[in-house]
Amino acid sequence: MNTRPKITLRQIREDMYSAVICDALDTLGYSHQSPRIQLRQLTTQQMIVGRCRTTLWADMFHEDPAPYALELQAVDSCRPDDVVIAAANGSLRSGIWGELLTTAVRNGGCVGAVIDGAVRDVAKIRHMQFPIVARGTCLYDSKDRQRVVDRDVPVEIDGVTFCPEDLVVADEDGVVVVPQAVEQRVLELAWEKVHAENEVRDAIQAGMKAVDAYEKYGVL
Repeated sequence: MNTRPKITLRQIREDMYSAVICDALDTLGYSHQSPRIQLRQLTTQQMIVGRCRTTLWADMFHEDPAPYALELQAVDSCRPDDVVIAAANGSLRSGIWGELLTTAVRNGGCVGAVIDGAVRDVAKIRHMQFPIVARGTCLYDSKDRQRVVDRDVPVEIDGVTFCPEDLVVADEDGVVVVPQAVEQRVLELAWEKVHAENEVRDAIQAGMKAVDAYEKYGVL
């Protein structure tokens, strides 16, 4: 019986990073859990660690009879440690995320946002120290240009599926999502590798050759 305590989000934030989690997923055969498209840190260098709160976006080319409806519902539903996932298919038609949405989700305890599209009000959000990764920026408002068409459903970014409540980690190296079915094992493997890497680093700093270190520890 496995009695190992679960690794917490706080421990992930303090001791892990996106690449080591991606390596653990690779070990278990989950080799496409990180979008290869460029999603840049736009507001802070802070790592994002939390649970997916998903929104699905579509481009519009007509007047919206109910602007912001599902968008506002999604924002108001955010809970502590949520990360907003905005799957907008990379559209830069408008800035779908801005200062007011950031203020609203922070009230609910949201810890970051992953936007497969554009944002605006970057300077104001940066001042709020709210971490966002996104495709880029756009001045235009989303009204009559883009809207949320569904929320709290599985969504895709670059062919990678993000499901509600999945663990998501984002830093300057990229974004990785961990399916709930393998989360505990992935975190255990990542934890083991982080500590093994520390031993390897110490050994190399002490003068051990990289080849010898790899042969001894099996970690790179």
